[in-house]
Order: sequence, then structure tokens, then C-alpha cells
Amino acid sequence: MTDDTVVEWIQSKYENLAGELDERARRRWAAVEALSLGRGGIAAVAKATSISDRTIRNGIRELREGDTPPAGRQRRVGGGRKAANQKEPGLLEALEGLVEPTTRGDPQSPLKWTCKSTRELSRELKKQGYTVSHSTVAKLLKGAGYSLQSNRKTIEGKQHPDRNAQFEYISRRIKSQQRAVQPALSVDTKKKEIIGKYKNSGRTWRRKGKPIEVQTHDFPQKDDKGKTIKAVPYGVYDIGRNEAWVNVGITHDTAQFAVASIRTWWRRLGRRRYPKAKLRRILITADSGGSNGPRSRLWKYELQKLADELGVEIEVCHFPPGTSKWNKIEHRLFCHITRTWRGEPLQSYQMVVSLIGSTRTTTGLEVHATLDEADYQKGIKISNDEYQSINIAPCKLHGDWNYVIKPHKTR
Repeated sequence: MTDDTVVEWIQSKYENLAGELDERARRRWAAVEALSLGRGGIAAVAKATSISDRTIRNGIRELREGDTPPAGRQRRVGGGRKAANQKEPGLLEALEGLVEPTTRGDPQSPLKWTCKSTRELSRELKKQGYTVSHSTVAKLLKGAGYSLQSNRKTIEGKQHPDRNAQFEYISRRIKSQQRAVQPALSVDTKKKEIIGKYKNSGRTWRRKGKPIEVQTHDFPQKDDKGKTIKAVPYGVYDIGRNEAWVNVGITHDTAQFAVASIRTWWRRLGRRRYPKAKLRRILITADSGGSNGPRSRLWKYELQKLADELGVEIEVCHFPPGTSKWNKIEHRLFCHITRTWRGEPLQSYQMVVSLIGSTRTTTGLEVHATLDEADYQKGIKISNDEYQSINIAPCKLHGDWNYVIKPHKTR
């Protein structure tokens, strides 16, 4: 055979076997072929298979000396390329010193205010005398237990010592209301939404390459009076009936607006669900901030008006500060509204109301919504005399969080 014929012959055999051979078998097969060819065999096999002549010689040495890797290994113990942190002692420690968040407040940290990308870390390590690529940095970080992670909202501030007791109290009060077939409501304001052709988070099914086009910048539109055109959804969620009323305001989230939303719930839904002849008390659970916070005089004053109108007691239980996410309305109503309008620009008030009203779940949630065009003014003050007129009775447990507002005249 000519040299070219030999190379083609070996190449054809290798192509048929290559997919079945691991590193160890490939090395030993190449060695056997080279030995069978005699002089020039190593060069011919290397040319036909693209296996390096050094690898073929290592295979020949294993065959002759019996120096084979242990069972289950492709190479002898200690063989192969050394890990970067083994070749350069101290590399991993230097890398962790750059990545660890404890160095953030260290004025000597070279990457104190720099994005800690693998390329930035690689450049800084090279300045310290290490030879390492950005891909090796990524491998070292992964091997050391690091991964790319975003921020997580878990810190709630100082935990109040009576936090769990308040949770248990609210749970007992809700169950008591439900046993008595009385309304137990969860109320809060959802995030304000600007109206217009602006990007809304989330994705929807559309023809490929034809997304909804929206404004590049989220600069809110102004009306004729210079006020931002926005929607302020205030939710009133009936815990026992899994039903909600959402009042969509157009001005400000004030205590007047909050109580007006509860009043609208009563007029549109409440009085149908709970006959007034049997209505004795309305329980409201709310968070400790915003328009329905326990420190708001206007909130309590407006609730007094509502109690007088209905002739029933209104009991309020506030969740401890920093625990608003435990309020039922957050994960039984608001999250589903967000899911309903994901990826849809909220171009008009009518669209906001329609999307909220179409919110449904497999567990039977039913949502009703309306647009409240009243102008609710900010900064309304309640005088001491007006505040003293509120017929309020603090509860035994945390009277600042739990209280009952009684009507001045009973039915």
C-alpha cells in the first residue's frame, strides 16, 4: 500500500469506531494501529485520526509497560490538565475576596463600586498577578458554590414582639365573623397604573414578530389641569365569599377614597349578600400604612360616617407594620389582576375597569369593578373636636391595631 492508501484505510476504520470509543479506548486503539504498521505508524495514525502523536505514544507506553489507568478512569491518577487554583495557589481565595459582599464596605476593595462580571473579576485578578480567563473565573465560582442571583425581598425591618399574636387574633376574628355569617373584608390599594400606550410587564400570545408597540419612555400623560392620568385601584375583598369589588379612582389614594370604596362595595354587593336586618358588624382587615393606616385620623373619621349610615359596628384589625403581604387581598386578588392584564398596555380607564372585571380563577374568584371619577383631595385635616366625636372602642389586644367604631345611633 502507498502511504496515502494506508492513511485513508485507517481513517475509514476510525470514522466507523470513533462514536463508540471513550478517551481511554481511543488512545489504546490508536496505539495498536500504530504498532501494527511498524515504522512510520505513529505519523500515519496521527494524520488519519487527528489524534496527537504524543497521545499515541502514551497509549503505546501503557500497552508495553502495563501502566494503565484504574478501572473507571480515562487517565492515570494525577493525569490531565491541572485545575487553575492548583496551578496558582491562592487564586480561589483572591477571587472570593473580590466577590464576597463583606468587602463592599471595605475602602480597600478594588471592585467596591464596580459590576462584578466575570470579565471584570478576571481583569482584577490579572492585576494581582494571576493568569485566568473570564470563563475560568465562572467555573471557579460555580465550583465554589456561587451562582447568578437577583435580589429577594425578605427583609421586613424590626419584627414586632406581638406580631404572631396579632396574626392569630386576626385569624380568630375572621373565623368568628364567618361562623356568624357576617362580612369579613380585606382592603388595600393596588399599585397605581399610568394610563396610555406604555409597556406593561408580562407576555401574551401574538403573531411572531408582531408585538404590541408602545411608547419608548414611560413619561405619564397630563390632563388639561396638569394632573397625571393614572388609575388608582382600591380593592375590597370578601374573604368568605371569594368575591371582590375594585373601585378605580382617578385622583389620589386618600382615606376618603378608601372608605368611599368600602361604601360602594356595600351598595353594589354587600347589601345583597348580607341582608341589613341580619347585619350586626363588618370586619375590615387592613395593613398599617397608606390611606387605611391606623394612625390616620381621616380614615377613622370616615369610617364613623359609614358606621352611622349603616347603623352597624365596624371592626378594624390592622396587620403589624411590614407585614402587608399577609393581607388576603394581596395573594387572592391583586396577583390575579396583574396576571389578567400582563403584557397589555392600559390605554384607557375603560380598559382598566374591563380587565379587572374579567379577572377569574379556577377557585371561583369573582371580581367586579367600576370607575370612580370623584376628586379626592389630599391634605384634609381632622380637628381634635372632630376626632373626639368618633365613637371608637379599642380592643384588649393592641388597641392601636384593633378597634371597633360604633354608630352614634343604633337601628
